[in-house]
Amino acid sequence: MERTPIPVLTVQTSPYEDQRPTGGGGLRRPTGLFESQRNYLPNFVQSVLSSVDLRDRQGCTMVVGSDGRYFSKTAIEIVVQMAAANGIGRLVIGQNGILSTPAVSCIIRKIKAAGGIILTASHSPGGPGGEFGVKFEVANGGPAPDIVSDKIYQISKTLEEYAICPDLRVDLSRLGRQEFDLENKFKPFRVEIVDSVDIYLNLLRSIFDFSAIRNLLTGPNQIKIRIDAMNGVMGPYVRRILCDELGAPANSAINCIPLEDFGGQTPDPNLTYATALLEAMRGGEYGFGAAFDADGDRYMILGQNGFFVNASDSLAIIAANLSCIPYFCQMGVRGFGRSMPTSTALDKVAKVMKVPVYETPTGWRYFSSLMDSGRCSLCGEESFGTGSDHLREKDGLWAVLVWLSILAARKQSVEEIVRDHWAKFGRHYYCRFDYEALEPRTAYFIMRDLEALITDKSFSHQQFAVGNNIYSVERTDSFEYIDPVDGTVTKRQGLRIIFSDASRLIFRMSASSHVRATLRIYAESYEKDPSQHNKEPQAVLSPLIAIALKISQIHERTGRKGPTVIT
Repeated sequence: MERTPIPVLTVQTSPYEDQRPTGGGGLRRPTGLFESQRNYLPNFVQSVLSSVDLRDRQGCTMVVGSDGRYFSKTAIEIVVQMAAANGIGRLVIGQNGILSTPAVSCIIRKIKAAGGIILTASHSPGGPGGEFGVKFEVANGGPAPDIVSDKIYQISKTLEEYAICPDLRVDLSRLGRQEFDLENKFKPFRVEIVDSVDIYLNLLRSIFDFSAIRNLLTGPNQIKIRIDAMNGVMGPYVRRILCDELGAPANSAINCIPLEDFGGQTPDPNLTYATALLEAMRGGEYGFGAAFDADGDRYMILGQNGFFVNASDSLAIIAANLSCIPYFCQMGVRGFGRSMPTSTALDKVAKVMKVPVYETPTGWRYFSSLMDSGRCSLCGEESFGTGSDHLREKDGLWAVLVWLSILAARKQSVEEIVRDHWAKFGRHYYCRFDYEALEPRTAYFIMRDLEALITDKSFSHQQFAVGNNIYSVERTDSFEYIDPVDGTVTKRQGLRIIFSDASRLIFRMSASSHVRATLRIYAESYEKDPSQHNKEPQAVLSPLIAIALKISQIHERTGRKGPTVIT
């Protein structure tokens, strides 16, 4: 029986002025806004699709995935219907709509897709009262560069119509190919539902020595691990890779069922939100612990008794131990990258290894450019994101497997590895204070006035006395980045105060906020003497924080008594 072609409709709409993507081609807003504002999601999806040149879009393949949060299935249906109407030839979608951000990057690169759409708001809460997001990945499997994000925004401001096939329905649970005949289309539109884990798992097999990790987890000297997927996308990956493939007991993995509201928790892998994991690790039963965020690109590492490894130290320790990973033994190490607010611990390792370090603005798209040009092999950010040139996204499970590989090779505990690293390279005491949900104008004026203060000539070489500590300002600036690949200049990426003892204070507005603003203060202090490596970071950094609070007047100007989150 001949199928009736599915009609392609053109729907009139009105543009929205607030659909400027934040870094990397992503739009993140309260879920209620996506649900209540007429055509809010279709408008942005059309802007994304229209940003791809027509000749590249017609008949191309794109990848679609989500972290499983509330509104994802509705959004996937709209994306599929609009992709078909806009001439996309094939969509590859994870089963039940589930694909981690690293897996989307992996599949885009593997099948040479034109790009991908990820439905995620990263580590933000889910559920009807949470947040939702749409993120566009380009053909290299990485976040959209600024030029693409700007194009999306320009289209969104003048959009008058979008194309959609509202009668098209896809069964996301059924693996395999589904084809649909569309009106006025010569070729059928094709959807392929793929196993969420398979392609990504095959990539990891080619990078790591799985037998060494399996022996660590199952052999005579095995360690017990505790892995928290935080009810996000990583549950199926943890079960399949760490438990089924590498032999960890099934009860090693917790919160592995993706839930639309993440079990009512914030899926952010840090000491503030991953409290269940922290408490389990403090009991001393487990030798290694890790947690992942909602879409699987961020992670946290804990050692026995809850020993915390901050993200900057983790990046530096991974860099110093790349010889434990077969991939790097084969490919070599060309360079390292870190975001400007990330501690300079990586720089110390790079100096010993005689490889360059690229200091970039926050945002993985800057690393993607460096990796595409062959300049960078490993990169990371202080916000618990680390990755390498195997993908063009940060990759939480990859980082956990690197750590397990290091444990297997060195036969030491997490804490012993970290302390050995500090003894060799020195310790970078580091913390970040987040002031969330600020009124945007207030945050803007705080940053404006602070920039005027620290860039004034009279501030240069100023001294601050706090208790027994004296800090002399060596230099200040508003961070500016010149991309070594194409010469693109990115300005106003955070305010820096660097002191004569190499201590740093950094002030930065978060790019991922929506209606409210987040202002972040970072403090870093370097200590070479091993006898001084056992102090609490906040105690060591309290004089620097006092300086930051004094010059910014953030408490006085916001009415806050302290930060929302400390990491």
